[in-house]
This record gives sequence, structure tokens and C-alpha cells, in this order.
Amino acid sequence: TASGASTNFIPLKEHDNSVMTEMDVKDGEALSKGRLKFSKQQMDVLIAAAQGKSVFITGSAGTGKSYILGFIVDFLKECCGPDSVFITASTRLAACALGGTTLHSFAGIGLGTDDAEKLASKVLGKKEHVDRWRRAQVLIIDEISMIDGELFHKLDYVARVVRRMNGEELHPLCFGGLQLIVTGDFFQLPPVKPPNQRKFFAFDADCWDKCFDLQVELNYVFRQSDEQLISMLNEIRKGCQSAETIKSLNSCFRVLADDGLGISPTRLYPLKVDVREENMKELKALENPVVKFTAQDRVAGPQYKGALDSMRLEKELDVCVGAQVMLIKNFDTEAGLVNGAKGVVLVVRFACNGTEKVIRPEKQSVESGGIEVAKRVQVPLILAWSLSVHKCQGMTLDKVETDLSKAFDYGMVYVALSRVKSLEGLQLLGFDPSRIKVHPNVVSFYKRLSSC
Repeated sequence: TASGASTNFIPLKEHDNSVMTEMDVKDGEALSKGRLKFSKQQMDVLIAAAQGKSVFITGSAGTGKSYILGFIVDFLKECCGPDSVFITASTRLAACALGGTTLHSFAGIGLGTDDAEKLASKVLGKKEHVDRWRRAQVLIIDEISMIDGELFHKLDYVARVVRRMNGEELHPLCFGGLQLIVTGDFFQLPPVKPPNQRKFFAFDADCWDKCFDLQVELNYVFRQSDEQLISMLNEIRKGCQSAETIKSLNSCFRVLADDGLGISPTRLYPLKVDVREENMKELKALENPVVKFTAQDRVAGPQYKGALDSMRLEKELDVCVGAQVMLIKNFDTEAGLVNGAKGVVLVVRFACNGTEKVIRPEKQSVESGGIEVAKRVQVPLILAWSLSVHKCQGMTLDKVETDLSKAFDYGMVYVALSRVKSLEGLQLLGFDPSRIKVHPNVVSFYKRLSSC
């Protein structure tokens, strides 16, 4: 995201559609406005959000969903006031990356396993949550693919009960008239054990289409410029595997050349326990004195302690000279020092261009309606000999080593492969074509979306 970006959208604040006259290009073509770069689809989304419309933003990895969301959040905070814009996500990790809370926490529904009526009664019994629902004008939901349809239906019902007016039984509008800005890719990681198989995904909820004025699948890929890789990823995302794709993947069974900087490819694992074991083993093998950096934490109350556990900034960071580390925030995009840039500890020398830079502690905070409820100050690095597939979502990696034969869930092969910038940076240890799995409901949804 780009702080202060709302100043670039004064015309949108005034709902002036004339901004599109200088954007007269074909769909999917990259655009530049000053130092900012958008696709035409992204501009359409920005205008719709600025006009108060509810928008669902989807697209393959690297199409700028998070990028455009950052601008929308900044703009709506300026227009509506930060205390009426609530930023949420399906998981704590995704929520913390945005500086927000989980959707469950915002809604006050606990695990959300009760039926809709009980959940609404539970929320109505909590003044803090009632005030939050009624104060909200905008609800941001990121990583929607991990929210199931049953839960999405319950949230709509809770919102319509809590936000009802003048003796109404239910508010007449979806989500009680809130402006929804929802992002995610249903071809990526799915909900965990949804209780209702008929409403597996959020889009299976009866209210889904009624909730949005605009649903857009972004199709211009910013992350990769390798056309062969883009074509292969588009296939795998949709569960396809042509002979050309299989041939391309088989060519990646090789050892990547040394970059001369002593920085190895990042190994991706499906399970977090494998990641920790690998990183600790590699750190110990260096046999250098280890320095521990301990975060400074602060929370507004015990109910927000969970937010700290899912922050990208580590509670404790153990490093030593020679350790492979990765940036977990953007420092200098033009120099390549971005979220996912990998280096080795001297000070830190980064693989992108041999740059050496001192990395100092940074603050990460979690807000709820414009109020900071949790804060952590820590060096923005993680050990990075290996990462989990979940952890690397949103990152761009120069070199990746992975065993695709161990993927176990819908979309996992695609998520792992879509992190790498080019095929030259991919080293495969294993590949099983049967692990390329896509849920048939997702295929049907995107066909319907593309035909609208």
C-alpha cells in the first residue's frame, strides 16, 4: 500500500468520471498516472469505490489486488473518516498485514458456529460490537477465499439485524447498507472444513450477488513479465495442465546457479512445522554467535493479544552473520527492497542488486475503526531458508525451491508457483500432476463472472 495515496485521487473524491478520458486504452493494458501505475480495470475499481459502490476484486496472483486495495483504504478513510472504515481479513496473518483485525473479531461472533439468529443475539448483547457495526460505513474483507458461504450468509444476517432502523425486523439492504470492499482469489486457498458443503465458498451464499455493484477479475499481471510463466500459471490456476506446461515444469528439475552473493533459493513447505525445523537447523549449522531481537509489544486490552501472534513481525528473531533473511515490508521499491526481498546477514546484503543496508526496527500496528489496538516494534526480517506456502502469500520471490508432490489442498500448487518472478528462478524437487486441484464450483463461478 502507499500511504498518503488519497491525494492522487481528488477527482474521484468529487465523483468526476472525466479522469477516465485520459485512460482511453484497451482492458488489461498497463497505465501510468504520475508515478503510479494502474491497469484500466484497477481504475474502474477505484472510481466505483470512490462513488460508494460495493466491489468484489479478484484476479490471479500478481494482478495488484493488494496494491489497489491500499489506495482504496487510504481514500475511503479520508472521505468517510478512519473511525468508520473497518479493515478485516479471513485470517489473522492476512489481517495483520493490512493493519486490521479478523472478520470474526470485528463482527463479535466468536467462532461463528452458532446459527444466524443466535449470533445476532450474541452481538446485540455486546455494546462494543453493536457500536462498531452501527458506526461502520465501509467494511473491507481481504482473502475472502477462506470464508465459507454459510459464514458469509450469517454475517449478512447479523449486519441486517444490528443495523436495522425504526422497528424494522431486518435492514432492507445487504450487510445493513454497508459499503463492502472484498478481495481475494477463489482459485487460491479455500475455507478450512466448511460446515455446509452446498455453501462451500462465500460466493455460494444466496446473498453474494446482491451484495456487490461491481465484480471484477483483474487480468493484467504485474508480478511476472515472463510470458511463458504467466501462461503456465493461468493454466494451473484453473486446474489445467497442457503438455507444454508439464514440459516447462519438468525442465525445472535442476540446481539453480549460485548468484555469487551466497543467497540460496527459498524452500517452500506446505506445513509450518517443517519451515521452523529447517530454519533452525540452518541457523545452528552456521556455528556463529546468535543475536536475539525481542519485540516491544503493546495492546489496548487482553482481547487483542491474539493480533500480536499473527503479525508478520516476529516476537523473537534469532539471527547471526551468514543467516538467510527476508524483508517483510517494502523499503525502496525502485531498488528492489520490497516485501519478499531476500538477503544474507552482514548488515544485510540483498540478492536483488547486491545492496547492503542496515535494517532498523519498524512498527506494525493493528487498528479497529481508526483506533490502534495492538502494536509491535521489531526488526522487519524473518529467517528465510524456508517459508510456508501460506506465509509467502503476497510476496514476490526471486528464487524458489519446492516439492509440488506434497501439496495437499485446492490451489496450493498454484499459490506456491505464483510466488516466483520467472521460470529461471524455480527449482523443483518433485511434481505430481494430480496435485493440481481446483474445486469445480470455483471454475463455474469464474465462468459466470467472465460472461457478465
